[in-house]
Amino acid sequence: MILEYDFFKSQLNSKLFEDSYSDLLRKIAENPERYIGLFRPTKPKTKLIQNITQSHEIRFGDALEYIFERYFEASGFIMHTKRFRTAEGIELSIDQLFSCENTLYMIEQKVRDDHDSTKKVGQFDNFENKYYALTQRYDNYTIVPIMWFIDDSLTKNRNYYLGRMASMSNDYGCSPLLFYGEKMFASYGGVSIFNDEIWRETLSYLERWKDTLPDMPEINFDNEAVTVFEEIKDLPPLVYRKLFGNEEIIHQIFPIIFPEGTVLEMLSDYFLSKRQTIYNTLARMTSVYTTIK
Repeated sequence: MILEYDFFKSQLNSKLFEDSYSDLLRKIAENPERYIGLFRPTKPKTKLIQNITQSHEIRFGDALEYIFERYFEASGFIMHTKRFRTAEGIELSIDQLFSCENTLYMIEQKVRDDHDSTKKVGQFDNFENKYYALTQRYDNYTIVPIMWFIDDSLTKNRNYYLGRMASMSNDYGCSPLLFYGEKMFASYGGVSIFNDEIWRETLSYLERWKDTLPDMPEINFDNEAVTVFEEIKDLPPLVYRKLFGNEEIIHQIFPIIFPEGTVLEMLSDYFLSKRQTIYNTLARMTSVYTTIK
């Protein structure tokens, strides 16, 4: 065992679900037309669920990036700063950056290889630019640039990436590597670069973690009233003004996310406890809806 399962699970849950309620309210306030309107082929509830699941997909990649960073660190690699500015002032961020002796590993880590033609070009351009920036910053290291797609069920752009890597190898004199799934933990040139126990443990933990997930995301905020209230109570007043100032949101969205009005009543009491005028306004707006309920 490299990492404790409880740590693995807590990190996934915090990265995926933390601030998910406040994030959804912000999105509804800023872009209500995405959830309501006659020219939508879905009902608001379906769109809300879709939005949450899409958000979880995006956050899942970020969570895995953090978890694998902890795995590489626990394996004895020296971690390096992943965010830095080039000499031209361009800010770069590398998914994984660590070293062993005089070798520096740069890993661009994605969940799956499913980009369209435009995105795949941009992704590899970024990969090459980051490698070059590292050669200017770490001239005393041998740098190994790696592109790794965690889910090996999709290899849509494999030939394109291999072709670009062949050109990159010739032009820079480096040895870029492309891996899918567990192949990154297999032997390379007769030597295993990374501990294959990382991969086995990750798969085992992911199976256990998925068993704890609900079949559908929770969109009834009143079912977790206290938790939701603590998360959303200090959203900027403008968010609430936009929510309560939109009749379509009030009549089409609120009955779905605030069906009992419990969270709204808690918000009303909280707003009344604040001294600023804007919160008195928000309390009145909130109480109007709870009265209607």
